[in-house]
Amino acid sequence: MEWVRGWLAAQHMRDDLLLVGYTLGAAIALQFALDYPQAVKGLVLSAVSVAPRAEARSGLLDSCLKAATGNAQAVDAWLDFHRQITTWVAPELRAHLLTRQLQVGPMSQHRMLLAIYGFDVRERIESLRTPLLLIRGADDVLNPPPVERELHAEIPGSRFVSLPQAGHFPATERPEEVNRLIEEFIAEIDRRRS
Repeated sequence: MEWVRGWLAAQHMRDDLLLVGYTLGAAIALQFALDYPQAVKGLVLSAVSVAPRAEARSGLLDSCLKAATGNAQAVDAWLDFHRQITTWVAPELRAHLLTRQLQVGPMSQHRMLLAIYGFDVRERIESLRTPLLLIRGADDVLNPPPVERELHAEIPGSRFVSLPQAGHFPATERPEEVNRLIEEFIAEIDRRRS
């Protein structure tokens, strides 16, 4: 986390930070808040778990590895999966995201998933005192059961919001709603600190 702290400092962002993260970004933001609680005024997280989820590993990791071989059927199956989890994304943006996903490639996703699946802060999570907003797409088929609800249950004072007609990408699928939730969250933090 020192590299994240160094990068933020280079951007003149040392304290009073509001960190917003999704999947691996959520894990990084959560880890940062646990390591440097004095620097973080609030966390907004989506698609995050505090412990490895063994049940999630095999299928998607295997799909990435098969697609990485370049086999046309495997690549199509991998892209089909991405089409399914982006159902609620606006069509033009969805097409763009799928093109970019293919350009980045399945091995990049494989490495990211290994990092996510290995993330484990169970022993430290009860020490989190940073205000926390957890946002979940109600139709997220990739992360059942709601992993954010589990975290919400462990953190007193946290807020959990489940957005209908949103899946694995709530900030992309429902940007106006997510932005409104974040603005309300910031205002609430500022009121409490006044």
